[in-house]
Amino acid sequence: MLRLTDCLLPLDHTESALKESVIQRLGISENDLIRYSIFRRGYDARKKSAIQLVYTIDVEVHDEQKVLARAKLNQHNNKLSITPDMRYHYVAHAPAVSDGNLRPIVVGFGPCGLFAALILSQMGFRPLIIERGKEVRERTKDTFGLWRKRELHPESNVQFGEGGAGTFSDGKLWTQISDPKHYSRKVLEEFVAADAPEDILYVSKPHIGTFRLVKMIELMREKIIALGGEFRFEQKVDDIEIVDGKVQSVTLSNGETIACHHVIFAVGHSARDTFQMLHQRGVYLEAKAFSVGFRIEHPQSLIDRCRFGANAGNPILGAADYKLVHHASNGRSVYSFCMCPGGTVVAATSEPGRVVTNGMSQYSRNERNANAGIVVGLTPADCGEGPLAGIDFQRELESRAYLLGGENYNAPGQLVGDFIANQASTKFGSVLPSYKPGVTLGDLSHALPDYAIAAIREALPAFDKKIPGFALADALLTGVETRTSSPIRIKRNEDFQSINTEGFYPAGEGAGYAGGIMSAAIDGIRVAEAVALSICSQT
Repeated sequence: MLRLTDCLLPLDHTESALKESVIQRLGISENDLIRYSIFRRGYDARKKSAIQLVYTIDVEVHDEQKVLARAKLNQHNNKLSITPDMRYHYVAHAPAVSDGNLRPIVVGFGPCGLFAALILSQMGFRPLIIERGKEVRERTKDTFGLWRKRELHPESNVQFGEGGAGTFSDGKLWTQISDPKHYSRKVLEEFVAADAPEDILYVSKPHIGTFRLVKMIELMREKIIALGGEFRFEQKVDDIEIVDGKVQSVTLSNGETIACHHVIFAVGHSARDTFQMLHQRGVYLEAKAFSVGFRIEHPQSLIDRCRFGANAGNPILGAADYKLVHHASNGRSVYSFCMCPGGTVVAATSEPGRVVTNGMSQYSRNERNANAGIVVGLTPADCGEGPLAGIDFQRELESRAYLLGGENYNAPGQLVGDFIANQASTKFGSVLPSYKPGVTLGDLSHALPDYAIAAIREALPAFDKKIPGFALADALLTGVETRTSSPIRIKRNEDFQSINTEGFYPAGEGAGYAGGIMSAAIDGIRVAEAVALSICSQT
């Protein structure tokens, strides 16, 4: 098949216009066209009054080489190419089980652990999956317990449990990482097989949303079990035995010790006690950069009008998003993070006496407010000495937010106009908070380090020049956003193993190798392949 890129059509084009455009672009007759399908659909909204849809089309034609030659002569060869093979190819298959061939263990069942376990299962390796939290439906009840009743479950919340932190998010399924082997296509196809909407296969910025993710995760768990995988929920890895630089076993919180030679550690960015344990056992960790800041909420209608003009509300366009960056005069970078169109700000702490914010959307993205993190980049030097200093830094800010919010899991908040003017807020304006259990208004100037406050104060008016109304006086800031990424990296070699611990495979966000559902899932696939090849080489 051929792949034709940059097919531009008006937002309101007719059903037949796409076919006509393909025929015209290829210079063929209708009889030469066998079939076509949409591979990708995005939009170009730079001119709000004339928004265009941008298609990438896979086309099957008679006499493919003749069409390619004609395109080259017309200097359109950069728009037409052979469709690449995007099918997933398994790198290995499990050998016959022997006494020396212990089952691979996957620790953590977020997006990374899910796909590591799935790929290992599909190759016949029957992984054992260990997850400290609960199954996703029970976990959802516990998470709502914090939001509705101020009851925190430290082992079952937004961060811990089946599905990982991505379950309570916007469900974004795109990434900017290099993907030459088309792993992202495998991820999307597995999600569709688990009852995700089929449009995630072709829209340019696919997303799912929390409620749909819950059922999908259950179906994918069932598939793994049917292929020989085994789950241990509500069990934490309390210890790992390392002898002569090689993994020998893991010990669970129930006291059980499991012998193993291949362990994929996909624990997420909030498994602080686990990082401490690894550090004590001598696994090499290093501090890495991360970011902290606030959540900001605007009326979604304001963002839609700024991005789409008169086309705001068009169902094809959906709720508008944004991506903003400002380099402040004090040398700090401020940027929007995890933007959730038509979503809500959620309580995301995993530790008592601390407040953490995050953003979440449903598939419909039809809530009143838009929200995003407005965060400031930090370096390891900002946090102190040692690989775990960033964790202590995060905890200090989260404890401070808990105090500012009233010590009841309310989040501290401030209107944007008051924040810029450096005065405390006393009442809400037109933008009401979506964060549950509640927001306590006041002064956020003490919620973050002075350099971060100064950088955000400078960034908000600068963002207003890009999105008029962004510095709306009634827009709301809620603190604090600290779990943007892992503050540590568990360094690994070209075989995806820890640089000083053979058989230990750090993976995903917690290990510092991903940032979001898709990149974490892709990392899970890559690490699963490395484990499979290692097992086969030892058999």
